[in-house]
Amino acid sequence: MAIWGLATGALDRYLGRMNDIAPIPMPGDPVKPERARKPDWIRVKAPTSPAYHETRKLMRDKGLNTVCEEAACPNIGECWTKKHATVMILGDVCTRACAFCNVKTGMPRKVDVNEPQNLADACAEMGLEHIVITSVDRDDLPDGGASQFVKVIEALRRTTPNTTIEILTPDFRNKHERAVEMIVTARPDVYNHNLETVPRLYPTIRPGARYYASLRLLESVKRLDPSIFTKSGIMLGLGEERLEVHQVMDDMRSADIDFLTMGQYLQPTPKHAKVIEFVTPAAFNAYAAIARAKGFLQVASSPLTRSSYHAGADFAEMRAAREAKLAKAAR
Repeated sequence: MAIWGLATGALDRYLGRMNDIAPIPMPGDPVKPERARKPDWIRVKAPTSPAYHETRKLMRDKGLNTVCEEAACPNIGECWTKKHATVMILGDVCTRACAFCNVKTGMPRKVDVNEPQNLADACAEMGLEHIVITSVDRDDLPDGGASQFVKVIEALRRTTPNTTIEILTPDFRNKHERAVEMIVTARPDVYNHNLETVPRLYPTIRPGARYYASLRLLESVKRLDPSIFTKSGIMLGLGEERLEVHQVMDDMRSADIDFLTMGQYLQPTPKHAKVIEFVTPAAFNAYAAIARAKGFLQVASSPLTRSSYHAGADFAEMRAAREAKLAKAAR
């Protein structure tokens, strides 16, 4: 998955484009290309609750970045009102430039040594039962940033031992074997890495990554520790064909991935990849039925689904599904 960062003014931009509200044109403004208008099923209300603003303030006070804002996630109002947030470690500048992602690209700053404990303190203050941690790509670091994931997991285990931990990592290009081994040893509860799209679209949508390398990464997690749940997701609406999506499901099951997420791709700015299709809720439901038939323990599939949307509840359901499956096999 491409990772999104927190930037000054990101929330304002998010609110402006959440429901395709066009700004008032001013003399001399450049003419912008027309963008596809979102259908009713993808529209949400702007966040206004006090709890939302409390979560936003806490993230600022702790100096933490979140995926939620810069990604213009349509679920930010709901999640932050419930004090759910996906924290992004290793800064807010990415070394990649994926066609679907709105993160800043460039040379990242030095790794913050206080970040792991600050994150753990925020988790404790929010009283989180389940936390999701992701990151930008850090191709500039010898281990791709894996050691920071380990330090965050260790800080959480010390500070909030009852919190279940879900990580969403980059692909650790050309160094994933050692990176994955380090993280698996720290034992997160869920290891997520998103394939993002079908193999045919990788050259234009995810040019810095390789489809089968991402599959091997997830496969290696299970090989090292079968007890860790694995998770991956794809975006729909980028021009993928139905049978291509089915093939991705088969590839994921071959890698023993437990949890599949599918959501609608939304174009962050006119410079990013265009939305080819707004996939209907009925089509998402059909994909979900096929995925369940293929044997995933958990499937989340809807236009508004994102990797960490309802992550805590989904984790509880996935764990229960595994326990039921093991109990059935033992009879």
